[in-house]
Amino acid sequence: MKHRKEPPGDKNIIGTRVVAIRKAKRMKQKDFLARLQTFGLDISPTSLSRLEGQYRLVQDYEVLAVAKALDVSVGELLGEGR
Repeated sequence: MKHRKEPPGDKNIIGTRVVAIRKAKRMKQKDFLARLQTFGLDISPTSLSRLEGQYRLVQDYEVLAVAKALDVSVGELLGEGR
């Protein structure tokens, strides 16, 4: 797996949490993309990588789909309780 060469961006606040939760669940990006599709979100691998790297803005409906695909609450994804 390639590691990021650049520091995270500042376009969203969920990217690093998405990576951490996805990896904790031992889910590969391609498997996560397939789960996202089952929740109505069809994004490209590049777009997911940019989301995880915080180089891409995230729409509200995408936050909901990501939370569902990771089986976590939106609050947890947004860092609620930290």
